[in-house]
Amino acid sequence: MKRPAGGRGKQLKAVAPLLDELTEDILYGKVWEREQLSPRDRSLITISCLIALDRSQVKGHLQYGLDNGLTVEELGEAIAHLAFYAGWPCSVSAARQLLEIVDDGDADAKGAS
Repeated sequence: MKRPAGGRGKQLKAVAPLLDELTEDILYGKVWEREQLSPRDRSLITISCLIALDRSQVKGHLQYGLDNGLTVEELGEAIAHLAFYAGWPCSVSAARQLLEIVDDGDADAKGAS
């Protein structure tokens, strides 16, 4: 399975090889491949958690969510919804990252509603 953000997490292999192996084999090899949730739904869940926790991986997963069938409009709606549960600063930060993706032209036709 393709990793979010072009697999930049693999850079950590030099300092944390076990983390990279577990990420590849379990997270992306097993969890993301389970049929009970679609990749689109898994992306929406993951993005929501990362926004709520104000994690640096948000932008990569926003792009990955677009690749998995979410639209810019849906992501914007989720970000606004999360403002009331996760906090305004987290949502504003996520909205800025989504805007960067759109401005850079990284939101392809299916994601740029």
